[in-house]
Amino acid sequence: MRLLHTSDWHLGHTLYDVSREAEHAAFLDWLLVTLEAESVDALLIAGDIFDTANPSAEAQAAWYHFIARVRRKLHKLDVVVIGGNHDSAARLDAPDPLFAALGVRVVGGLPRAQGSLDFERLLVPLHDSRGRVKAWVAAVPYLRPSDLPMVQTEGDRLIEGVREVYGLTLESARRRKQSGQALVAMGHCYMTGAELSLLSERKILGGNQHALPVDLFPADVAYAALGHLHKAQRVGGHEGVRYSGSPIPLSLSEAHYRHQVLLVELDGEGLGTVRPLSVPRTAEMLRVPAREAVPLEEVLEQLAALPALEPDMPERNRPYLEVCVSLPRPEPLLRRKVEAVLEGKAARLVKLTPSYTGTGHALAETQPGISLRERTPEEVFKARYARDYQEPMAPALLESFHTLLTAVQEDAS
Repeated sequence: MRLLHTSDWHLGHTLYDVSREAEHAAFLDWLLVTLEAESVDALLIAGDIFDTANPSAEAQAAWYHFIARVRRKLHKLDVVVIGGNHDSAARLDAPDPLFAALGVRVVGGLPRAQGSLDFERLLVPLHDSRGRVKAWVAAVPYLRPSDLPMVQTEGDRLIEGVREVYGLTLESARRRKQSGQALVAMGHCYMTGAELSLLSERKILGGNQHALPVDLFPADVAYAALGHLHKAQRVGGHEGVRYSGSPIPLSLSEAHYRHQVLLVELDGEGLGTVRPLSVPRTAEMLRVPAREAVPLEEVLEQLAALPALEPDMPERNRPYLEVCVSLPRPEPLLRRKVEAVLEGKAARLVKLTPSYTGTGHALAETQPGISLRERTPEEVFKARYARDYQEPMAPALLESFHTLLTAVQEDAS
């Protein structure tokens, strides 16, 4: 049977106050077409449906509209969803009676029944096109420290608590599955041997200190569908333990990622193949210059060479642009100069990043052993300027500083 693994949609996300609604809509349209074209039997969404715990009405509407379209078009498709650290578990779980009637399993938070794990909700059978059960999914959502049992151990209590939750859930799945049926796990977590995108992700269990070991998923787990990391990757070189990554870049630092979903073929109780399917990108992300920052004059030349905005280009297709400028001296009109050159260009400026060429030294490093009380205001001002800028201070700037200092001293007297 065929599974499609995706995660980290972050519906409702904005990039420097620019809405990503059109990009998400394009992805969901593409995903629906892909599910049908690839004859997928089950869709696994491994957390972070939304960007925040309190998503906008538009983000929620996009989610519910997608589920409705899936059910209208693909009657037999199994859909299994777990909550992520960005999601509100209660919000995802609230429409469970409606989703259950539609044959969609959403596990927003760790479910319990009479104080024990609720395996009726955690374990989900997956069916092939003929309606036969071919696999069982242990749909474990993002685990908060408060979800974990108290484990007596000489090791890390949080990690061992996660191990017990997965161990109990997988053991219950083993008792249910029959010969020839595969065992699949889902999780939203940070694993050892994985590569972080530092600007958009973090280690999420117990205050950034706990990375989960890959042996959390024993050899009889045919595939582990993970969410949280936005960069698609195997974990520890294991073919069947994977992050699908986010379907669109969620920060400028993710522009070079291969954004994709994963088409997983199960072969009986084992893993067959895993095939990445690249998600078409609606809007490109540009950086000028492409690598290290250069002086303003060079940046303006490169910006002037960018393509013009075509009259029929939709707003959603306009590239995002980050501009990085090396500043050896202050540039009070920096943004105005950049925006003037970009007038009529297709690219839309979302971030202007100055790169300072000064010493970078703190005040205490310029004259060690001398206290702040022993320094004149002019010395402090010059040291602060030298920290950021390489070129000598302009006489006019120093004169303006003295004028301001005099006014302050006169007001204080």
